[in-house]
Amino acid sequence: MGLDNLGGWEFVVIILVGLFIFGPDKLPKAISDGVKMLRQVRQMARNATGDLSKELGTDIQLEDLNPKNFVRKHLLSEEDEAALRKPLQGIYDDVRGVADQVKRDAESAASAAKSVTAPGTTPTPAPAPAAQPVPRVSLDDVT
Repeated sequence: MGLDNLGGWEFVVIILVGLFIFGPDKLPKAISDGVKMLRQVRQMARNATGDLSKELGTDIQLEDLNPKNFVRKHLLSEEDEAALRKPLQGIYDDVRGVADQVKRDAESAASAAKSVTAPGTTPTPAPAPAAQPVPRVSLDDVT
C-alpha cells in the first residue's frame, strides 16, 4: 500500500486541506503523528497475523484475513474448492458462450447495416428487440 494511486493534484489538495485544518505551524507535527500512528497500526497487524499463523500452524498473510479468502486458502483443499465450483462452471460457460454469440451477431448486423446504407443518406434505426437480462454468475458466490 503506497502512494501509487495518488496523483499530483490529489497530493496538493490533501496538503491544502491539512493547512486549512491544522494551520502552517501545527501541520508538520500532525503529519509526523499520523505517520507514527500508521506505523503502529501496521506493526499491530503484522503481530496479529504472526500470532494467528503460530496458532493455526499455517502461513497467513494480511490479505487472508478476509473470511472468504481465509476459508478458500486454509480450510478447503483444492478438491473441495473444485467440487464447490463445478456445478456453476457449466452454467457460467453456457452464459459466456451465449454472450459471445450475441456479440458476434450484433457486430455482423452492424456491419451489414453499414454496407447496405448508401453514402449521403441517414439510416432509420430499427426498433431494438426487448433484451432478456443475463444472470451474472460469479464463482466467488459459491464459496
